Amino acid sequence: MMERAVDMARAAWDIGEVPVGAVVARAGRVVAQAYNLRETFCDPTAHAERLALAWAGRALGSWRLDGCVLYVTLEPCAMCAGAIVLSRVDRLVYGATDPKAGACESLYRLASDPRLNHRPEITAGVLAAECGEILTEFFQERRRFRKLSAAGSTDAAGTARGPT
Repeated sequence: MMERAVDMARAAWDIGEVPVGAVVARAGRVVAQAYNLRETFCDPTAHAERLALAWAGRALGSWRLDGCVLYVTLEPCAMCAGAIVLSRVDRLVYGATDPKAGACESLYRLASDPRLNHRPEITAGVLAAECGEILTEFFQERRRFRKLSAAGSTDAAGTARGPT
C-alpha cells in the first residue's frame, strides 16, 4: 500500500503539486487514494491525506473509518493529524518524517495525545528513504527552475516532472 502511496506522490509531481500521496485501505483493499491538490483546487486544505480520508468516508458511507489504515508518504501536519483522529482510522503508516510541520511524532504528537478520545496506532519510516528522496528532488528541481527563470532563461528543463 505504501508503494501505491508513492505512486500517488509521483502523480502529484507530474502535475506540479508537492509530491505527497495517500491511500486508505480496509482489509487489504484500497478504499480511496489521493495526492496533494492544493494548487489545482486553490484550496489550502487539499492535502493528500485529508482528501483520501474524505473520499474513503464517501466510499464507505460513513465518516467513521474503523478498520481502515491510512498510508501516506509524509508525516501528516496538524490539520491532517486532526482529521486522522476524527476519522477514527485504526492505523497510520507514513514514510518520511517532517521536522518542520509533522504533527504525529516529529514536531507535535497530536495523533497520540492521550487527552483525545481516539489514538491510531502509528508506524513511521516505511519506505522513508524513497518518500524523502521524492520530496528532496522535487524541491531541488523547483529551486533550479526558479534560478533559471530569475536569470531570464527560457529553458524548459525545469518544468515540474517527477521521476519515472
